[in-house]
Amino acid sequence: MGQTETSLKPLFSRQALIRLIIPLVIEQFLLMSVGMMDTVMVTTAGQAAVSGVSLVDNVNQLIIQIFSALSTGGAVVCSQYLGRRDVESARTAAKQLLYAVFALAVALMAVALIFQQHILSLLFGQIEPDVMDSALVYFLATALAYPFISLYNAGAALFRSMGNSKVSMFNSLIVNLVNVAVNAVLIYGFHMGALGAGIGTLVSRIVAAVIILYLLQHHNNVLRIEGLFRFQFRGDMVGRILTIGIPNGLENGLFQTGKLVVLSLITSFGTNAVAANAIANSIAGVVNVPGQAIGLAMITVVGQCMGAQAPEQAVSYTRKLVSIVYLSMGTLALIMFFFAAPLCSIFQLTPEAADMAAEVLRWCAVFDLIIWPLAFTLPNALRAAGDAVFTMAVSLASMFLFRIGFSYLLSCSWGLDLGLLGVWIAMIIDWWVRALIFIFRFVQGKWKRIRLI
Repeated sequence: MGQTETSLKPLFSRQALIRLIIPLVIEQFLLMSVGMMDTVMVTTAGQAAVSGVSLVDNVNQLIIQIFSALSTGGAVVCSQYLGRRDVESARTAAKQLLYAVFALAVALMAVALIFQQHILSLLFGQIEPDVMDSALVYFLATALAYPFISLYNAGAALFRSMGNSKVSMFNSLIVNLVNVAVNAVLIYGFHMGALGAGIGTLVSRIVAAVIILYLLQHHNNVLRIEGLFRFQFRGDMVGRILTIGIPNGLENGLFQTGKLVVLSLITSFGTNAVAANAIANSIAGVVNVPGQAIGLAMITVVGQCMGAQAPEQAVSYTRKLVSIVYLSMGTLALIMFFFAAPLCSIFQLTPEAADMAAEVLRWCAVFDLIIWPLAFTLPNALRAAGDAVFTMAVSLASMFLFRIGFSYLLSCSWGLDLGLLGVWIAMIIDWWVRALIFIFRFVQGKWKRIRLI
């Protein structure tokens, strides 16, 4: 503790960064496929089942974002304690994180189970009775999974705090395998449709939670959880976690809400625009995976640097990690730019929809290459330092003023009538605003003086 920053050895070697990042990238690809598999496999049960599952998945994504946000708060606190070499406090924070996410998940599960029909009617209006029936049974099964999803997310965040992302990667693989296996039996064998897909999700999430809780108790782990069922409440630790978790949760939740508002605008452009937007989002999402994965790694790296009172190391690692994002995403963005049309043709869209999807993907590829890492990966360095309220305020203001506002202006006003392209250009404007503000905040350096622990 008596060392100055200049006398500290680098906290992360090149090999340690590689061991952290590569499993995270693989894990993010695996997680993308979990929700997709339910929709794909339930297609045999008919259009109503597919529609019901896809509608509820929008709700579940919002819930998962909340759990991820709270888990990020715990990961930041634990990472800072580990950087300070205060292992006991880090373990205390880890246990409090598990209690906090589980309590929140049980509360959300209860609300979902009691008010499931009211929630779906409020969000999606008067949908067809057979679609509602499928949505209700899928919602029932997946809501029962909320406590297990929350525990898995928290456990994965804790392993990332320790610099061990292999555990969550292999757990994600197991989730996929169990989900597909149970889906196959219940959907294809017992013809249970949406309910079978929901039970598959529930079983796979239970398995994932049990495995990660078991591994967290292993004696080799720095953040070893002992006496998990001997409840001990530490309000000060929960408060530190919520200092990051609440702003991050509001940011993620309202960001998803904003995307739903934009989606409602896109539906007014017709079926071709809706289909083109869905496919373009799926393809563009693959390009973003390295940025999202390295953003998670940045929470661990910068968090430990700040805990060790080494802010200049935090700056150095942030620049290095953002550079890696540019290299990896840039490569994928170039592929997307030059192969946009062939990629869209895979999905058997109408010619008009395929042309629209390819057009917006080319625009997206150019600005993925230029600005996305600064808009979405860089702010994780600020969050890891405890600057979560600032990142929340910027993200929400930019989303509602620029992405939503310019979507309406460019798509429907000013005589431009750009349709779907106008929505994607508005999204790019949002990226520029975020990036410029976050660059200024990072260079200004106020985040280096924040004390979270």
